[in-house]
Amino acid sequence: MGSLIALAQSLGLAYAGGISLYATVALLGIFERWGWIAAVDGPLAAARSPWVIGVAFTLAVVEFGATLVPGIASAWEAVHSLIRPPAAAALAVLLAWHGDATLVLTAGLLGGAVGLATHATKLGVRVAIDTSPEPVTNFGASVAELGMVAGIVLFLWTHPFVTFAVAVALMVALLFAVRSVWRTIRRALTA
Repeated sequence: MGSLIALAQSLGLAYAGGISLYATVALLGIFERWGWIAAVDGPLAAARSPWVIGVAFTLAVVEFGATLVPGIASAWEAVHSLIRPPAAAALAVLLAWHGDATLVLTAGLLGGAVGLATHATKLGVRVAIDTSPEPVTNFGASVAELGMVAGIVLFLWTHPFVTFAVAVALMVALLFAVRSVWRTIRRALTA
């Protein structure tokens, strides 16, 4: 059962990393330092370093600001298509590092896939939101993303299976919502 828990936690962290890598690392370190989550073992324990928290938090603030501006938000997400999936795989590997080699490799492979799926869904949502000229939707989406990342990082240690299942269900629902929005936009443009 320990390997399954470690895998669920690894994939949940990869999921959060696919949404916002910087916020995931910053919140992981902050929550661990405050004692809100159990201490993380292995190489990922470096997340509690004040330097790592400071860098990750600064990058998360920059990311939050970038995602508030229509156009720049889509460009930011497009650039992060090259960053988030491999980083999500790395987070999964670092969290599973204490397990056997099979667990570590499985966590890396699935973590990269989960990070890519999460990021691709977020990219689709951001591009759809950017079609709206007002900034309120960008702000709402950014706050919702940070809330989701915080919830995942916080509850992943106490309820790993439930947290990961809820996260996947949200991703599937968002995929269908993005698909509907894109169909509506396409119909409006062709009409």
